Amino acid sequence: MNDEFYIGWEDKAAPGIRRFVRNAVLLLLSGCLGSALVLAARQRTIGVSVFEWGTVKMFSGILQTQPYPHLLVPRPGAPDSQTGFSTYYLVAPFKHGLNREALSPLDGKTVSLKGTLIYRGNETMVEAIPDSIKAADKQLPLLRGLKTESLGRQTFVGEIVDSKCCLGVMNPGQLVPHRDCAILCISGGIPPILLVRQKIGPPIYLLLASADNQPVNQQVLDLVAEPVRITGEVERQGDLLTLRADPGQYQRVK
Repeated sequence: MNDEFYIGWEDKAAPGIRRFVRNAVLLLLSGCLGSALVLAARQRTIGVSVFEWGTVKMFSGILQTQPYPHLLVPRPGAPDSQTGFSTYYLVAPFKHGLNREALSPLDGKTVSLKGTLIYRGNETMVEAIPDSIKAADKQLPLLRGLKTESLGRQTFVGEIVDSKCCLGVMNPGQLVPHRDCAILCISGGIPPILLVRQKIGPPIYLLLASADNQPVNQQVLDLVAEPVRITGEVERQGDLLTLRADPGQYQRVK
């Protein structure tokens, strides 16, 4: 008989058994490595976001308080159009939005402020020091491209997230594991946004407001971190997109 037997007390296994075990181990290792690569490739990337924590800078621009405080910053050398200025979300430190009523006397005026940058892709936010927001000594001329542009009635499916964490303070600041934090932020006044993930192309960020352009923080808390369908009027001001719709018409997507 030519069958080989494994004998535990021998220093080496028979040649045929050694080849079989070696090949089996190599096959298993290759399978594990291939599975790991496939799983990694299928994971959703969280993207690059930045919170310049500890770095305070000066900012200047035209303050807008509707539907949430934001800053319009002219781009040097840019034409007088919708692309002639950048739009920065404005929030307070920690899980708080800025007080719109306190800022209302400065609405539409040039202001200066101190704050920390938060950004993801083309979306930019400033965590402002509230006491630093002051009317600037020199007022900027009214931007010709300041007029809000209507993009018509559209429907989007996405996830309601808090803008502060999503844009850079947390990474990733989205999905169910982040739900409790997002609810605290939105209930504290952080602007809610609809994160729309496209199959092709970068994600779309839509600031959520009511049909009459008012904040919707308290009305959306039950829908945070869930897939929802929203139909409403889309407006653009610079690079800021706002989706205006009655929160009572938001639909859960099953």
